Amino acid sequence: MPTLIKNTLLACSLAMAAATLCAAPAANAAEPKPAAKAAKAKPAAKSKARAHPKAVDVVGSEPEPDITDTTTTDFDCELGNKVTTYHNDKDDGHIALRWKKRLHRLTRVGTTTGAKRFENPTFGLVWIGIPAKGMLLDSRLNRQLANECKNAEQMKPVVEKPIAPPMPAAPPASGELAVPATPAVAAPAALDAPAAK
Repeated sequence: MPTLIKNTLLACSLAMAAATLCAAPAANAAEPKPAAKAAKAKPAAKSKARAHPKAVDVVGSEPEPDITDTTTTDFDCELGNKVTTYHNDKDDGHIALRWKKRLHRLTRVGTTTGAKRFENPTFGLVWIGIPAKGMLLDSRLNRQLANECKNAEQMKPVVEKPIAPPMPAAPPASGELAVPATPAVAAPAALDAPAAK
């Protein structure tokens, strides 16, 4: 497989070189080396740009939030990922979130579903918390970073209360037979009226 790719790339390079020579004026045909170097440099630059089109170095642009006087909640996620949130009771509109050894400040975004949604547009992080779990998303690359994140409270098993059977009817008094109650039935109106002669 690697030789097939190598041969395909070699054939493409030769085809591009031939097209460059055919399209260039006769004066430039004597200097094919600079054109070949320029052709090689451009695809390499494009491939780096394609690998991470939205990647931006933003680590130094945003300071880490202050987490003094906060409530800490640790989440264990699938695939061994861990997320820690820091919540300040005085500020319900923001949380701090630790992900991959970096602390991020996220701002609350209103939702119609009742889920708690916090975003950091600089890093592209989105934290969504619902009663059963939480998840961390990367909005710039449109992918999940951590899913099935549960804190200690969410990991407790749910114990359902058994449904009690209906209470039995009172036992009949001594000497009486238990007769099931029957609903009263109204007599048809035709039987009550005298027949017309």
